[in-house]
Amino acid sequence: MKFKIEAKDTFSKARAGVIATDHGEIQTPIFMPVGTLGTVKGVHQKELKEEISAQIILGNTYHLYLRPGIDIIEKAGGLHKFIGWDRPMLTDSGGYQVYSLSSQRKLKEEGAYFKSHIDGSTHFFSPENVMDIQRVIGADIIMAFDECTPYPCEYKYAKRSLGMTHRWLDRCISSFEASEPKYGYEQTFSPIVQGSVYPDLRKQSAEYVAEKNQKMNAIGGLSVGEPHEDMYAMTDLCCSILPEDKPRYLMGVGLPENILECISLGIDMFDCVLPSRNARHGTIYTMDGVMNLKNAKWKEDFSMLDVNSKSYTSRIHTKSYIRHLFQVKELLAMQIATLHNLAFYIELVEVSREKIKEGTFAEWKTAIIPRLRNKL
Repeated sequence: MKFKIEAKDTFSKARAGVIATDHGEIQTPIFMPVGTLGTVKGVHQKELKEEISAQIILGNTYHLYLRPGIDIIEKAGGLHKFIGWDRPMLTDSGGYQVYSLSSQRKLKEEGAYFKSHIDGSTHFFSPENVMDIQRVIGADIIMAFDECTPYPCEYKYAKRSLGMTHRWLDRCISSFEASEPKYGYEQTFSPIVQGSVYPDLRKQSAEYVAEKNQKMNAIGGLSVGEPHEDMYAMTDLCCSILPEDKPRYLMGVGLPENILECISLGIDMFDCVLPSRNARHGTIYTMDGVMNLKNAKWKEDFSMLDVNSKSYTSRIHTKSYIRHLFQVKELLAMQIATLHNLAFYIELVEVSREKIKEGTFAEWKTAIIPRLRNKL
């Protein structure tokens, strides 16, 4: 993997770049649709490419490990072939899912013991076998196995957790470097910075990660309930330490305004379930604000959902019609809404890239964020 910075904004730390992988180039800043189980819910791969213009998607090690199972993915020739996707892919290591299963897991130095949310069966993840599993899944970018601390989190717990995460990181790197890709293309490993909302721990972790000299770096453990101001402060601190010449990935973030603020701090890559999950409940994001299509106010609104959207379906269906589909619980409602929201998120980072190249990103961000927060 190679990363090249093409432009920097004049009045912020935002930058536009290109990540080159064996499955194609990724223009940054980039938003990655979440395909947890080998699919972006309700969206065909053809639509991901042609209507949404997704350059990279994300899969999840925990869920794919449980279903369909690593043996099936390996027999298929890797996840790319299994799902029919020929562009770049990233896999989350499952650390966040293990965190979310706090009542069903035990963390020890050797790894995490957890019960399947499907059938209650017991499983074990270690830094070593998570690297092996991700090798088999075959993503272009694979993530370190870490502990994502909750919020709020006591300092003592965060410090103890960070020490274990760093020891796990060393084991991940040793295991990754001792193995080879299975399917004839390069795989890139990314460490993850942790440390909750404590500046000294974040600084320590960012420095530790930077010393590992990997081809990209990630920031985890944010967007887990902390105030946005804390998210921005921790992101800014990490970006001031992580190498400038390598991509920076902020995991699990977030709302449109969060993405723009963090682009201005030097983040290159984002993923989040919000645009697709909220779409299935009728929440639509636009450049003019957020609307809930289930509200009665849209019942007789025969204007298009969004004539400026990249999503074709958003330009041919009215708000009234899509509201009707939600009212009668038609699956097409969720599909149209998901297509729109993902197209909007990707358009948001594409416009950001254009503004960075023009040197006007900071000014544009300041003007657009109040509009994005509007409740329509």
